[in-house]
Amino acid sequence: SLLNPHQALIRTTKEEGVKALYKGLMPNILRGMSMNVGMLACYDQAKEVVAKILNDPMTDGPSLPTKMGSSCVAGFTAALFSLPFDLIKSRLMAQKPHPETGVMPYSGIFDCCVKIFKVEGPLGFFSGFSAYYGRCAPHAMIILLSIESITQGYRKTFNL
Repeated sequence: SLLNPHQALIRTTKEEGVKALYKGLMPNILRGMSMNVGMLACYDQAKEVVAKILNDPMTDGPSLPTKMGSSCVAGFTAALFSLPFDLIKSRLMAQKPHPETGVMPYSGIFDCCVKIFKVEGPLGFFSGFSAYYGRCAPHAMIILLSIESITQGYRKTFNL
């Protein structure tokens, strides 16, 4: 059993090599980029659409229901854009060598993508979407509502 993170790092390095510490790094970077693109790129547009639906004039900025609704939409697009990369990252990080041959199931990101597509089809990249959205939506709501509050406070403080 491990007592602390340092022991985990040492054991992983000894048993699997330094390279094992970076399993899933590139797909994690891709996931983070796609999540932020999905979240930030659609948030402002979603605010306009949600404000129209809720009859929010947004004269003093969007109302809380408008912000919450648009952040849920932004969480949806963040999940939609980033789930394939999260799935690839998870598969690469969890892979174990075949017990008889010692061969890893995936040789890299592209190989993982091809195998998922061949075995599970295009929808295989989105398996577990509802649970993933359940994780992304609150994250998007917290981040985007925080940004709105900080920006509003900044503008009031500096009369912008």
